[in-house]
Amino acid sequence: MTSVYIEEPDLSIAWGRALQRSRQPVIRDLVPLTVSITGFSAQGVVSENTAIRAQLDLTLKSLGKQSVHSVANTIFPRALWNQTRPRSELYSRYHAILPQLRSASSKNRHGLYFERMLSGGPVGAENQLEFAIAAYTARPGVRRSMLQVSVFQPTRDHSTAAMRGFPCLQHLTFAPAPEGLCVNAFYATQYLVERAYGNYLGICRLGQFVAHEIRVPLARVTCFTGIAEFDATKAAISDVSKVIAAALGDGEDGQKA
Repeated sequence: MTSVYIEEPDLSIAWGRALQRSRQPVIRDLVPLTVSITGFSAQGVVSENTAIRAQLDLTLKSLGKQSVHSVANTIFPRALWNQTRPRSELYSRYHAILPQLRSASSKNRHGLYFERMLSGGPVGAENQLEFAIAAYTARPGVRRSMLQVSVFQPTRDHSTAAMRGFPCLQHLTFAPAPEGLCVNAFYATQYLVERAYGNYLGICRLGQFVAHEIRVPLARVTCFTGIAEFDATKAAISDVSKVIAAALGDGEDGQKA
């Protein structure tokens, strides 16, 4: 068992360090992995290393996997959000295309992450994300413990199936602090190559949205993963490993050159 904590201002570097740790001898899974990202612009845009992300997208394409952006969109559909318009328009636009999203892939048969965030609440407040935002902005001194969204639904998701795939993201909390909004995401399991980078990016974009709506800066996004799995061969990711090593000044196995 290898427990890892990584904190970086740059999303790409944080993900790259996690990937390197999983590639060290006798290590394949990180149990648990905690990644905390702290680098955001005044507008809430996360810092990224473009070379690492570009090479990862090339690697994902060669493996027949979704791009980083496509994975991120399952958590927050950034293209549907107009920051100058009421957030209700984002919800309406998403619901309008939801039938297409559900039918686009068999992976969506159990639901989509953003769909779960906009549903599942009590009668009259089904949109969990809207409940959290509206509750916080309604008056001063709101208890921060109400600012959370559940994705995992036991009545729907407990299953003895050998493979299910959704939802790996279980829960999200939003914690306003003196320095700004801190977003915490909890995963049961996560694939480090296929999904982790896109998941981190999607959660950062979701944090940008919530921070904008509650009128505070985005300060930190932390993702806790119970089991982070190295889901590729070393040969398959050799190119992206070289780009990570160059960015960090390390050897490909994460050791200082």
